[in-house]
Amino acid sequence: MTIWQKPISIEFLTQNAHDTAISHLGIEFIEIGDDFLRGRVPVDKRTVQPFGLLHGGVSVVLAETLGSVGAMYASPEGHRAVGLDINANHLRAATAGWVTGTARPIHRGRTTQVWQIEMADDAGNAVCISRITMAMLLPR
Repeated sequence: MTIWQKPISIEFLTQNAHDTAISHLGIEFIEIGDDFLRGRVPVDKRTVQPFGLLHGGVSVVLAETLGSVGAMYASPEGHRAVGLDINANHLRAATAGWVTGTARPIHRGRTTQVWQIEMADDAGNAVCISRITMAMLLPR
């Protein structure tokens, strides 16, 4: 059974991200499952810190992107999602390739949602784990 309550597609998410921080960093939406959203970010000159490692803030941008989009589309029509809190534990450095994040809801309530985002490198090694709490704004 799917969690999505609004029409969602990779093509629409990609088009909607045009000319935003998402597209500037090269973040791509790559898969929508019944209960998850997956995206990835390249480890390249746009996303590394001066020592050549994926910038921790970029991992957080990927997490917030996936969690926010997930919460928005897993809520009823007319509802909007805004971030309340996000945390991230950086577990391993990424220096090349892609970091892929998978977002799944932990809690989907009427006024809040909590999503967990697990990020891994191309070899499947855990790079970062993040949790975001979203406030659900009810229709006016």
